[in-house]
Amino acid sequence: MLTEEERRRGAEQILRAEREGKPVAQLSRTFPQMEIEDAYRVQDLWAQARIATGARVVGHKIGLTSRAMQMASKMTEPDYGRILDDALYNDGAQIPASRFIKPRLEVELAFIMGEDLSGPGARIYDVMRATEFVMPALEIIDYRTDVPRTIVDTIADNAAFGAIVVGGRVVRPMDVDIRWVGATLSKNGIIEESGVSAAVMGHPAAGIAWLVNKLSVVGAKLLKGQIVLAGSFTRPVDITARDVITADYGPIGAISVSFT
Repeated sequence: MLTEEERRRGAEQILRAEREGKPVAQLSRTFPQMEIEDAYRVQDLWAQARIATGARVVGHKIGLTSRAMQMASKMTEPDYGRILDDALYNDGAQIPASRFIKPRLEVELAFIMGEDLSGPGARIYDVMRATEFVMPALEIIDYRTDVPRTIVDTIADNAAFGAIVVGGRVVRPMDVDIRWVGATLSKNGIIEESGVSAAVMGHPAAGIAWLVNKLSVVGAKLLKGQIVLAGSFTRPVDITARDVITADYGPIGAISVSFT
């Protein structure tokens, strides 16, 4: 376990990596005694610093929702981070690749909360009832520390969140079968990945129920109007400047962005 001062130093290192556009050493190496509780506290301190300079929390992201990613990170459950308003893009955006260190892109669904939702004991049907809309989304993930990383490195680094892109059709959660939303991910006209949303814990709302219950432990909850990224159902694809990305979700539309 770390001291509060060590946690603060960890958050300052993540902030420095963002400012300078260069990864810092893994926090798990700088602070070998770091535990998961410490990592979430580092994330809290990082978020507080970003909010103090004008950013606003508009939602949450969930990571490590697939069994393969959990095994790779030696983690038995997902993790979560914050979505900030200065990292929110719309379909058709031209995004500067230089704002990231080593960006990769994933295909997800975004849930827009229609009412507050708190735990403990939240289940899939509670999430579906509290969700106003579901829409296609892309998550840009980024590493602000060196690799390889342990789970505490990822959590402290805001669960590797870089940015979110939303687009396509806005649908009500009961109007489509949320488990069977399929998508292809193309880079520069070539399909690189494809997947179906049931790959996210069997149902994308399952991860959000998990998040609600985890937030309740620290006295937090999901708020009406917040965006929640439910987790990727494709492998991440590397992106660089001049790449054009299109994610086609079939009946619920598509998202296209370019990187400058």
